[in-house]
Amino acid sequence: MKNFKSGLLFFALVLLSSFAFGQKYAYVNTEYILDNIPEYKNAMQQLDNVSLTWQKEIEDRYAIIDKLYKAYQAEQVLLTEEMKKRRQDEITSKEKDVKDLQKQRFGVDGDLFKKKQELIKPIQDKIYNAVKKMANDGSYAVIFDKSSELIMLYANPKYDKSDDILKSLGYNVIKKEGGSKSSSSGSSGSEKKDPAPAQNPAPKK
Repeated sequence: MKNFKSGLLFFALVLLSSFAFGQKYAYVNTEYILDNIPEYKNAMQQLDNVSLTWQKEIEDRYAIIDKLYKAYQAEQVLLTEEMKKRRQDEITSKEKDVKDLQKQRFGVDGDLFKKKQELIKPIQDKIYNAVKKMANDGSYAVIFDKSSELIMLYANPKYDKSDDILKSLGYNVIKKEGGSKSSSSGSSGSEKKDPAPAQNPAPKK
């Protein structure tokens, strides 16, 4: 509730300032813009494919560990203490390796994050530069992002510059009946989230 009030207050203050000083403002919807850029969809598909490949690699390693552990359980009565220790160390070592790999692939600043930066950030930068240019050329004091956490209880469509950004980036926009919009690359929708890897617990000893 506190965030709601603070966001609403900030939005109201900006609007009041804009009106008081005769400044112009507008808004864009970056989720809508991204969803209508084919390169973004392709990048998200690449991220999905990479994530699935890495996740399968991790699952395969966990499956090997599980087989080793089950074999150890079945045979431990026949093993000497030295052999037991050697088998246990092997399982423990493989468990550590696969956990390290999982962290490397999907952890904070891991490979998936870096891949996303490589594929997505250039597209986001293009949008930002287009918004910045539009703001400078059109003398806009403020340009909001409708898809951000800033609360917009009402937004007049005439101030929506999302299609103008798409056009400036070279994408043809087609307005459908009923006021919904889409570009030549497809209909609008919500942004895809990063693929979340499944957690594979190591076999209990």
